[in-house]
Amino acid sequence: MALAPTVMVVLGSLAFGIFWILAVFPAVPFLPIGRTAGSLLGAMLMVMFRVISPEEAYDAIDLPILGLLFGTMVVSVFLERADMFKYLGKLLSWKSRGGKDLLFRVCLISALSSALFTNDTCCVVLTEFILKIARQHNLPPQPFLLALASSANIGSSATPIGNPQNLVIAVQSKISFGKFLLGVLPPMLLGVFLNAAILLIYYWKKLSDEKDVEVASVAAVAGIGDQYVASHHRFSPATMSHKDWDSMVPCSSVDANFAHVETLRNRRISTESYSHSVSSSKAELTMPLNGFNEEAQASMSYSRSGNSMKGMKDEILFYSSEDKEATIERWKVLLWNWLVYLVTIGMLVSLLMGVNMSWSAISAALALIVLDFKDARPCLEKVSYSLLIFFCGMFITVDGFNKTGIPSALWDLMEPYARIDTASGTAVLAFVILFLSNVASNVPTVLLLGARVAASAAEISPAEETRAWLMLAWVSTVAGNLSLLGSAANLIVCEQARRSQSFGYNLSFLMHLKFGFPSTIIVTGIGLLLMR
Repeated sequence: MALAPTVMVVLGSLAFGIFWILAVFPAVPFLPIGRTAGSLLGAMLMVMFRVISPEEAYDAIDLPILGLLFGTMVVSVFLERADMFKYLGKLLSWKSRGGKDLLFRVCLISALSSALFTNDTCCVVLTEFILKIARQHNLPPQPFLLALASSANIGSSATPIGNPQNLVIAVQSKISFGKFLLGVLPPMLLGVFLNAAILLIYYWKKLSDEKDVEVASVAAVAGIGDQYVASHHRFSPATMSHKDWDSMVPCSSVDANFAHVETLRNRRISTESYSHSVSSSKAELTMPLNGFNEEAQASMSYSRSGNSMKGMKDEILFYSSEDKEATIERWKVLLWNWLVYLVTIGMLVSLLMGVNMSWSAISAALALIVLDFKDARPCLEKVSYSLLIFFCGMFITVDGFNKTGIPSALWDLMEPYARIDTASGTAVLAFVILFLSNVASNVPTVLLLGARVAASAAEISPAEETRAWLMLAWVSTVAGNLSLLGSAANLIVCEQARRSQSFGYNLSFLMHLKFGFPSTIIVTGIGLLLMR
C-alpha cells in the first residue's frame, strides 16, 4: 500500500500520536483526560481531519470483539458472586509450607485463573489477599506481587478470552477455541514454570528467611483471608483504567448469611432470658408473704410452671423455624452457585466445540441473568463500559492510521527479514512485536500487525498462517511483563498494592524491570520453540 497524500499522513499521525500518548500515559499534565477519553479523541480527530469518513469509522468498530468482551465480563461478575475467587484464595493458604511454596502457588493459580477469567480480573481480586498472606507469614511482598502480575499475563495467553488482544486475534483469525488452546498451552505451562524458577532464583535468600515448614497459623490466616475475600474483593472485570475499587459494593455470601442469623438468634436468646429473669424476680418480690394458703401457693407455682413450659415450647418452635429457614437459604445459595458453574462450563464447552465465541459468551451471560431472576442492573453496572468505549475509539483510530499507509510501508521494509519460516526471521518478528507492545501497547500492536503478519505467513502455507497468529498472541501477551507499563495487569497490581489500607507497598518501575526484562526474554524465546 502506497503512502497517502502528505497532509493526510501528517494529520493521521498527529491523531494517532495523541491517542498513543493518552493510552500509555493516561494522566499527562497537559491533558489528563484518561485512556477512554483519549481513544475517543483520537477517533474524532481521524474523522475531523478526513483521514477516515464517518461511515468508515462505524465500519471499523468490530462488534464481535465487543460482544465477546461484554459476555465474558458479565460471566466473571456472576462467578465472583458465586465465590469462585474465594475458593481460589483458599488454595493459596491451604496446608502452605513456607515462602517458596506460596510463591509457586501464586504463579500457578494466577496463571490458570487468568486464562479463564482474564488477567486483569485475576489481579484485581487477588492482589490485596496476597499482601495479607505475605504479611501473616512474615515474607516480603515484592516477589509475590511480581509473581501475580507476570503469571497472570503468561497464563492469559492460553485462551482467546484470557486478555483483550487475544480476543482480537481469535475473531480476526477465525481460529477455533480448541486450536488456539492446543497451540499456546504448551509454551504457557512451560512459561509459568520458568517464570516461577526465575523468581525463586532472584528471591531465594529472602524467601529462605522463613522456615519451609507448615505454618501453625495457616488455619487462622485462611479464615481471615476467606472473610476478607468475601467482604472486600468486588471488581469490575477486564478494566484497563485505574478505578476506585474500594467503593465497590460487596455481595452476600453463605458464611455471612449464617453469621447474621446466628447473631440475631443470640440476641433474641439473651433478650428473652433477661426479660424472663426480671419478670420472675419482680413476681417473687411483690408476692405477699402471708395471706396465701398452701393450695393457693401450689396453684400459683403450677401456673408459673405452665407458663414457663409454654414459653420454652414457643422458643423451641421459633428456633426450629429459624434453623429451617437458614438451611433453606443455604441450599438456595449452593444451588445458585452450582448453576453459575454449570453455565460457565457450558460456555467453555461451546467454545471448545467451535461455536461462535461472541454469541456463546453473550448467551451464557443472558442465561445467568435470567436464572438469577432479579433486576440485572446491579450486575450490569459492574461491567467496565469504559473499556468497551476505549475499544471503539481504538478501532477507529488504528483504522485511520492504517489508511495513511505508514504501517504498510514500515512492514514492507521489515517483511524480508521477519518471515517465520526461518529462525532469524522468527527472532526479528518477535523483537518487533516485543518492542511495539511496550511502546504502543499490545492491543494496538495486534491491530496494526495482525493482518500483515498473517498475510506474509499465508504465502508460505496455511499452517504457518495459524502459527503466525498464535505467535503474535504469545509474544504480545508475554511482552507485557517486560516493564511496569507493559500491561494493564501490572498497573493494577502496582496500584492496588500502593493503595492498600492495611499493607500498602510500592512496587517501583526499576524493581519490576530488574526481574521483568530477563524473564520476558527467556520465557518468550523458549515458548516460541514450542509453538505449534
